[in-house]
Amino acid sequence: MKIGRYPISKRIFDLIVTLIGMVIALPVMAVVALLVRMKIGSPVLFKQQRPGLNEKIFTLYKFRTMIDRYDADGKPAADADRLTPFGEKLRSTSLDELPELFCVIKGDMSLVGPRPLLVQYLPLYSDEQRRRHLLPPGITGWAQINGRNAITWEDKFRLDVWYVDHWSLWLDIKILLRTVGKVIKREGISGQNHVTMEEFKGSKTIL
Repeated sequence: MKIGRYPISKRIFDLIVTLIGMVIALPVMAVVALLVRMKIGSPVLFKQQRPGLNEKIFTLYKFRTMIDRYDADGKPAADADRLTPFGEKLRSTSLDELPELFCVIKGDMSLVGPRPLLVQYLPLYSDEQRRRHLLPPGITGWAQINGRNAITWEDKFRLDVWYVDHWSLWLDIKILLRTVGKVIKREGISGQNHVTMEEFKGSKTIL
């Protein structure tokens, strides 16, 4: 696979916007963290390994929205059974994503880019879908403002690859501005018949 990169201009833009945004975000994060501790419990943060630029694994941080609950086989219960009412509110307002700003500062993520998905999906991608890793993953992205979890995996990946091929700072600014509107309207948060997004099991067609 072609080796991706984190464009210098994109990195500088991310750092400037993130550091300015943290002035507003830190007090909000402190309040959300306290509420998560009171309503859901510890740990406050959800941490998970995700593939980033060039499929390099990094640790993703989000506010916890689910409780620990397991089925009869000892496996984690379905998202719908673990997602708390307060956690659902965090997701609907995207406040659970705020800790990802620290991932941007570390350089593991960008403000805009294909969303970092599960490590277990890596072997399931087609060669074309794998190109979504040629730019760093983002807190928001082209797919997020064009359907988010309400579109199919194939459409999501197609949009991710389009973003990789057409990236520019102006496109990032456009996506960030449109993201604000999507968050206010709370669009595309859930997949069809799922509280988040159904599990990706590989594409039926080669993209």
